[in-house]
Amino acid sequence: MAERTEDKMEIDPKTLDAVLNGRLSDPFSFFGRHRAGDRDVVRTFQPGARAVDLVERMPGNDAGGRLIESLYNVNQTGLFVSGGTLGPQQDYLLRITWPTPGGGEFVQYTEDPYRFGLLLGDLDIHLLAEGRHLELGRCLGANPMTVDGIAGTRFAVWAPNARRVSVVGDFNQWDGRRHPMRLRVEAGVWELFIPRLGSGTRYQYEIVGADGNVLPLKADPVARATEAPPSTVSLVASDVPFRWTDDAWMASRRQRHALDAPLSVYEVHAGSWLRILEEDGRSLNWHELGDRLIPYVAGMGFTHVEFLPIMEHPFGGSWGYQPLGLFAPSARFGTPAGFASFVDRCHAAGIGVILDWVPAHFPSDAHGLVRFDGTALYEHQDPREGFHQDWNTLIYNLGRNEVCGFLIASALEWLEHFHVDGLRVDAVASMLYRDYSRKAGEWIPNKYGGRENLEAVDFLRNFNQTVAERCPGAMVIAEESTAWPGVSAPVSEGGLGFTHKWNMGWMHDTLRYMSYDPIYRQHHHHDMTFGLIYAFSERFMLPISHDEVVHGKGSLLNKMPGGDVHQKLANLRAYFGFMWTHPGKKLLFMGCEFAQHTEWNHDGSPDWNLLDVPGHRGIQRLVRDLNRLYAGEPSLHRKDASHEGFAWVIGDDSANSVFAYLRKGNDGDAPLLVVLNMTPVSRDNYRIGVPGGSSGPVTWREILNTDNQVYGGTGMSNGEVRSEAEGRHGQPHSLVLTLPPMSVVMLKPVQALH
Repeated sequence: MAERTEDKMEIDPKTLDAVLNGRLSDPFSFFGRHRAGDRDVVRTFQPGARAVDLVERMPGNDAGGRLIESLYNVNQTGLFVSGGTLGPQQDYLLRITWPTPGGGEFVQYTEDPYRFGLLLGDLDIHLLAEGRHLELGRCLGANPMTVDGIAGTRFAVWAPNARRVSVVGDFNQWDGRRHPMRLRVEAGVWELFIPRLGSGTRYQYEIVGADGNVLPLKADPVARATEAPPSTVSLVASDVPFRWTDDAWMASRRQRHALDAPLSVYEVHAGSWLRILEEDGRSLNWHELGDRLIPYVAGMGFTHVEFLPIMEHPFGGSWGYQPLGLFAPSARFGTPAGFASFVDRCHAAGIGVILDWVPAHFPSDAHGLVRFDGTALYEHQDPREGFHQDWNTLIYNLGRNEVCGFLIASALEWLEHFHVDGLRVDAVASMLYRDYSRKAGEWIPNKYGGRENLEAVDFLRNFNQTVAERCPGAMVIAEESTAWPGVSAPVSEGGLGFTHKWNMGWMHDTLRYMSYDPIYRQHHHHDMTFGLIYAFSERFMLPISHDEVVHGKGSLLNKMPGGDVHQKLANLRAYFGFMWTHPGKKLLFMGCEFAQHTEWNHDGSPDWNLLDVPGHRGIQRLVRDLNRLYAGEPSLHRKDASHEGFAWVIGDDSANSVFAYLRKGNDGDAPLLVVLNMTPVSRDNYRIGVPGGSSGPVTWREILNTDNQVYGGTGMSNGEVRSEAEGRHGQPHSLVLTLPPMSVVMLKPVQALH
């Protein structure tokens, strides 16, 4: 009688217990093929299987060849062990027989995942350990590939303090005992190649934390695809490269984003820009947004569309500002390839794409980054540094190189792999100050005793330098609400290195001015002029964003004074005229362009039916015309960031609430005269100084009037006006104008002045 397998292959009870309880610290030292004396033995853990056989592996035949040996099920535990009949040079497959409901069975053929050697290269490990791996999405996470001629997926995840990490999914019945990973201790990274898994595979990580407890299943921090929430499952992303057609756009991007180029941004929440009411109010997918949003943005004359964060986030009501999938476009709107196609179509239409990006904080959902390996890994341990009181979120520990590298690699994923043209960095002020929104005793000073977050400053500078070097022409825009100096100054000059900064002060001051009844505006004249004191200290963008039309703040229209909607619309038209002629790039949130009545609701859509109302349609036409004028008149954009592009003509007529200024471009560009009358009273025969012509008086033509009847105004107009050789306001000539009520008029000389 042949010797029994169980007699030939004994398993140490402690090892067997570790296998059965998922506590095997080094699975590669036990599972797979190993030399035992003069024999090769194979061990595999397949709990619930009816049988496991070794069959001869035959390239090109997924089911292999002849039977080599049937494995012994040790104590019926699911640990299957061979008896040593495998030849030293003989290759094998596992043939696993599984029971199915109803008494049937299913046969699975697969290579042994524990037959493969080290997966990540020495350079990968070195860069990961230093936090300098900028291609993190192709190193960590789930990457389909071929190893030793075998197709499958390599999984890798950073969890340095974990006792055990396993890949779980439908392929192993979510049993963390079946696919424990190998620890690359040099970098704290766990890796495993699982044969025959490909794109679309559902997976998560089961982690035994530093304290020995099994954590809630974790989504992959570097997953490049996910299931749509409320699912928390990661997906193996497709390895099929997207075929881009935007070479011409990418080659011209640096010029399109130059400081002297026009930049007018339409800010959009992808989930609520246009909902399909007939289908339970669902959001559009990327293909549908391409069909409808792109023509709208192009037709309105905006140069860019900016999305509130589309990175995967668990709670839709966070609008994306509490993301957990920093490498994955939200599955709410389709696949990663669908998003790439949308960007490609935007570029074909001459539209750039900007994404909001959140490196300041993350939510505490159990499946996410919080105590990822059982310790404060991505966040600070001390809540005085690691907990954001305003948003109930956790703050990234930017003192860890690996965390900084994770965030920078995320940014590059969008800029390089999705061809995104810019990132708007959210909540920069909260990153820069350790005492942000904290009382005394609730924060920890820096090493010098100050309130500045030195680690965040170093991170932002490194991040901006990396983007500048790797992504020519890409914009990085700071939402920064304080007077921190040099936000948009180059790092080489001591700045933070952003390309632009949102001008929050301008927004607050001017909206406050516009909220006053015009009779009182004379007492708040400085709210409109103060911004010009510092307008050129940074490269500014003027933001009328989603933040101004939520949380009880009301719509932009309803911030305007007036006893009826006509007066409110007139105020809003004047405000837009002022905004588009003021130095600085422009940003406007969806719905504001046609004077949405109600504040934004992410569960609904803007009231597009208002475009059936002439006054609202007039506002939309005004925004379109302002965009075209802004792009078409060099003097409105070439010197946006320079004091040379602006000159006050009248800044002190508070009694009449009248303002006048010149916008200027390069030599040879015609200057533009902008005049604001911020009262509902027309001003007749109002004399305003203008530059003189070299050969005498000059004719000026009105090229914009927010009181035009096509916009819903009264129709008062100046047409063409001849200058007179009567100096005013420091200018050698002057014009006598009619200033319509609550209006902005813009005039341009018909002939050259010099």
